[in-house]
Amino acid sequence: MKKPKIIVAGLGPGSETDITPAVISALQEADVVVGYKYYFQFVTPYLRPDTQCVDTGMKRERQRAEQAFELAEQGKTVCVISSGDAGIYGMTPLVYEMKRERNSRVEIVSLPGISAFQKAASLLGAPVGHDFCVISLSDLMTPWETIEKRIVAAATADFVTAVYNPRSEGRYWQLHRLKELFLAHGRLPQTPVGYVRQAGRPEQEVHITTLGEFAPEQTDMFTVVLIGNSQSYEWNGAFITPRGYYREETDEGTGIGQEIMIRSFRTIERELKRKDLPTDHKWALLHAIHTTADFEMEHLLYTDPDAVASLYRRIAEGHLKTVVTDVTMAASGIRKGALQRLGVEVKCYLGDPRTAALAAEKGITRTQAGIRLAAAEHPDALYVFGNAPTALMELCDLIRKGKASPAGIVAAPVGFVHVQESKHMVKPFAQIPKIIVEGRKGGSNLAATLVNAILCYNDAELLRPGRDV
Repeated sequence: MKKPKIIVAGLGPGSETDITPAVISALQEADVVVGYKYYFQFVTPYLRPDTQCVDTGMKRERQRAEQAFELAEQGKTVCVISSGDAGIYGMTPLVYEMKRERNSRVEIVSLPGISAFQKAASLLGAPVGHDFCVISLSDLMTPWETIEKRIVAAATADFVTAVYNPRSEGRYWQLHRLKELFLAHGRLPQTPVGYVRQAGRPEQEVHITTLGEFAPEQTDMFTVVLIGNSQSYEWNGAFITPRGYYREETDEGTGIGQEIMIRSFRTIERELKRKDLPTDHKWALLHAIHTTADFEMEHLLYTDPDAVASLYRRIAEGHLKTVVTDVTMAASGIRKGALQRLGVEVKCYLGDPRTAALAAEKGITRTQAGIRLAAAEHPDALYVFGNAPTALMELCDLIRKGKASPAGIVAAPVGFVHVQESKHMVKPFAQIPKIIVEGRKGGSNLAATLVNAILCYNDAELLRPGRDV
């Protein structure tokens, strides 16, 4: 008599080309195949003429396992079939638990199959190239409170997340809640989302969107959803999560320093209270918080719409060649590599001999005098203030008199006298792109980092700061 045996086999997602050779051999060996009748169509070509097929009906997994044991204990080789991988939300765990419950001597063999999330991933591109998890939204056997904790854990830990059982006739709200939780716990609206219906079958549908645009009602019980992590992106119709082989470590001096900066920016991004900031504003804000470690910048940093992007475009197109700073410390904080790469010159007139003479002659501060000289020679420069409110006030006066027409203004003077007033004075110039640190806070380092945000704005979309570190 043959040794009693149950082979639990994963059939893959539904295409005969996705059934493994090991599973085909098991089907050919089996005396009895036990499963839900829908799946018999995929296995019939591999069965012997005398193989018995036993249908236990849908949602009768326990009865299916019991019947498999009863048949195996009669000395038959029984193959229990599941779609996908039988060990992932399939029959394998139940068969092992029943073996323990019955104290059965039946041998259990588990044969893996291609899981639905693997098939879906291959159709979408390469979304699970890094750490990932799989969550089922079915609360038939798991309390929703537990599922919600797992969703939050996946979102906060930045896992690529595959979602099974996303929606059915009775399960209509859970996927909406998952989307809400992911957005609330740090996943950005532009995060790629792929969803595949009937993967590997003739009815197959493949879609790529973003978390913000994702419509849960477009899914059903035959759909697998994959949500990217903070590094995932869509390119040329493919959903990609990088493994890390193409980290920018080839340029001298950008390896460890840039990697630390990238990680810092991602940490800041996760801790921002607002998750729906325009990329243009957020890029400047991330630089500001990174420099100051001050999350009050969320309330203090003001940018005109498209200010950062438009100033970058003018620089990249060669229309903006000069940056003028109020003090040398602000000039020294602007990255030399970025300036050289883009062909931009930084000027500070504070040390110019003419500045001291003009200040003495007119009875004004040296920073005021420096800005007056700068406006005469570079009226259309990007003007940057990190220290002297009087210098910013001087520029405002020159603009009103038609003696200066700056390409943009970074207003971040710091202190207690005339600081807030100087920032109010610059606001009405609607035609000039402005970045302003409101209130008393500011500083040369902050002004410089805001210029750096402009110079590397083309790295904003992929959140890869520090190219010139």
